Amino acid sequence: MLREVNGVELWVDTFGEPADPPVLLIGLSWPDDLCTQLAGRYVTRYDLRDTGRSTYADPDGPKYDLRDLVSDAAELIDGRAHVVGLGVGGFIAQLLALDHPDRVASLTLVSTRSVAPGPVDPDLEDHELAVMQQMFGRPQPDWADRDSVVDYMTGSARLLAGSQGFDEQDTRTAAGRVFDRSRKSAAAQRASHLGTTFAAVNCQPRWRERLPGITAKTLVIHGDEDPFFPHQNGAALAAEIPHATLLTLPGIGQGLPRASWPIVVPALLSHTA
Repeated sequence: MLREVNGVELWVDTFGEPADPPVLLIGLSWPDDLCTQLAGRYVTRYDLRDTGRSTYADPDGPKYDLRDLVSDAAELIDGRAHVVGLGVGGFIAQLLALDHPDRVASLTLVSTRSVAPGPVDPDLEDHELAVMQQMFGRPQPDWADRDSVVDYMTGSARLLAGSQGFDEQDTRTAAGRVFDRSRKSAAAQRASHLGTTFAAVNCQPRWRERLPGITAKTLVIHGDEDPFFPHQNGAALAAEIPHATLLTLPGIGQGLPRASWPIVVPALLSHTA
């Protein structure tokens, strides 16, 4: 369903019963099966601006900034919610906990880091160069063709998955779902699949120095073979957020593939209890 928040319309999906503890999953990349495994929680996932079925304007030249995306998330929450951010969605989650602490019952940060797109701080590990060259050195798909996009995204997922994390069927299903939810222009498909909006949106000012001000109970989940945001970025987050817990996923790269769910699901249920 569409919900109007902060002057835009965001497409929202929910799982579970409204009376259960609310969990907000930032972004559209959360698989149905993972959402349904969070039994006993009222799970909300949503499409960010310029992705999926939400308000669409110009993902290559957005007229909003990262703080607008944070305000979007804050207005989606009725009262308080357990907030989970993955990848660049973790940027939104961190700022939500800093700028709207009254909205955040707990915080979970998955495969993310404490600085915005661009050059990283000297003490943080950047993307693995060899993997990035393989990912972005390939020919782009035909963004209007579903099979071409699914094949391309499956290849990207294989590069990012780690030794224990790649499930081709899950990956193809997820890519097809994102394609079907998104507008069929090249810009819209790139934004939904690659998160290209984050390369154009203004993410300033910095927030890393504010991390010690996070008061929400925090769980950091990070694969030890993540080539996109290497594990040391998750360890740094856990060290800089007071009393945060670091959960390391052996053999896992970027994201939460099905192989990680036997560890991740119980951890999330415990953290959001």
